[in-house]
Amino acid sequence: MIAATVVVTRDLLKATMLFAIYSLVIAGFFANLDAGDVALTEAAVGAGIGTVLLLAVLSLVPRYEHRHAGHSLPALVIVTITGAALVYASFDLPAFGQPGNPVHQHLAPYFIEQTYADTGIPNLVAAILASYRSIDTMGEAVVILTAGIVVYALLAAPPRQRRRHGKQDRS
Repeated sequence: MIAATVVVTRDLLKATMLFAIYSLVIAGFFANLDAGDVALTEAAVGAGIGTVLLLAVLSLVPRYEHRHAGHSLPALVIVTITGAALVYASFDLPAFGQPGNPVHQHLAPYFIEQTYADTGIPNLVAAILASYRSIDTMGEAVVILTAGIVVYALLAAPPRQRRRHGKQDRS
């Protein structure tokens, strides 16, 4: 419901506040699932830092989004092909709730017993992050680096007067 409202609104401040509310709702879901670390991260990054950055961007752009006159046929074709590919790929997923599904194949005993022999690193968490999940960890570092560069670029840009239009579409 919140996402649908964000899509149809033209008020960018309203959309920003709805994003913050959505992030807090998701953080609440994570907390309810006993994933406190994920809930705190979602609340801090999604509702906190994300909202502050969006509000900073709103100080540089008009508050209301302009209506676009028309639809893009190439975009519709790309979305349709992507949707069809995802539906086709979903047929290869395992049946929901089956005991033989990969989610039920526990790997923890293997990692506890074999990590030192496989990696030579005595710390189990460091070994998993550095050896087994090294590509994932590198990807996270690249995302954080990119976010830092974007934030620096936004904050280093000279401030401009916010354009105000006399009559804007407020639907």
